[in-house]
Amino acid sequence: MSVLLALEGVSKRFGATLALDGLSLAMERGEFVALLGGSGSGKSTLLRVIAGFEAPEAGRVLLDGADQAGVPPQARPCAMVFQNYALFPHLSVFDNVAYGLRREGLPKLDIAARVGQALAMVGLEAMAGRRPHQLSGGQRQRVALVRALVKRPPLVLLDEPLGALDAGLREATGQELRALQRATGSAFVMVTHDQAEALALADRVAVLEAGRLVQCAPPQELYESPATRFVAGFLGGANVLEGVAGTDGLLHCPAAGCTLRLTTLVPPGSRAAVALRAERITLSAEGELPPENAATGVLRGVTYQGAGWLCTVALAGGQTLRVQVPADRAVPPPGVPVLLEWPVAANILLAE
Repeated sequence: MSVLLALEGVSKRFGATLALDGLSLAMERGEFVALLGGSGSGKSTLLRVIAGFEAPEAGRVLLDGADQAGVPPQARPCAMVFQNYALFPHLSVFDNVAYGLRREGLPKLDIAARVGQALAMVGLEAMAGRRPHQLSGGQRQRVALVRALVKRPPLVLLDEPLGALDAGLREATGQELRALQRATGSAFVMVTHDQAEALALADRVAVLEAGRLVQCAPPQELYESPATRFVAGFLGGANVLEGVAGTDGLLHCPAAGCTLRLTTLVPPGSRAAVALRAERITLSAEGELPPENAATGVLRGVTYQGAGWLCTVALAGGQTLRVQVPADRAVPPPGVPVLLEWPVAANILLAE
């Protein structure tokens, strides 16, 4: 595959606020990249810069190797699906999808064939004559998507396209979105604040913090090997243990009241932080404390989450850990002393 989109040191400021800070990212043809981050992280600003609705103050946006500086949105080889869908309320479904093709001056027969094919892809052929207000939220989302895809752009930009849908419809529509992306071969860049959505749909997830790209990786790698404290906490809410490496090869964590053996050697005297996923911890009634990768504490809270129990444990050193226990296992009541254990491989050394 070849690079379709390249962002080189892109910066954007709104007054005193630095929305994008020297951000660089490259994506290939046919790739699905999700932009994930909290409010104000720069996700939507980055999407608008790629689309041409905002001009960067520094850096370059390259599409197919061509610098897009000064190129208006309508002339760029990409299409955008807005969060509110931006459908024309006075036009039918057919006319909404055909709008861009008509502006390009395509023959009527070609337009009819391409619109019909696009609507068939999302099962809306029978609704071609309806107006947007006669459609459900999920149907409007599909119309907005095929309106972008009918022009066969190499790159489609999506600004929280599933945000207005309820949970059940959101999951089903997300899978349809992924299937459409694979069928058309277009590259997708999708802004979302939903972690599960990003992990389920994207080939790679780019995590933004304060306008900077802190990590971009395939979903499994991002979850299992977060590079920084921010990524570990933001994605899945991992526990973070801090300590000092001793001459015994262990990381001593006084706030957790435990010592950790790591798969990576840390120089003695160095401070280090480790991410520990809640589901990697085994919780049991208090017993004999192993010398490594274990801690004792008191169970403070238990929340049922369907697939399991989320437990909050106050450790002997004062720190609190989140522990995920499968639903088929019994959980003691709050206030009971407990023992926590986890394997060496569960300790993820963070870069910062």
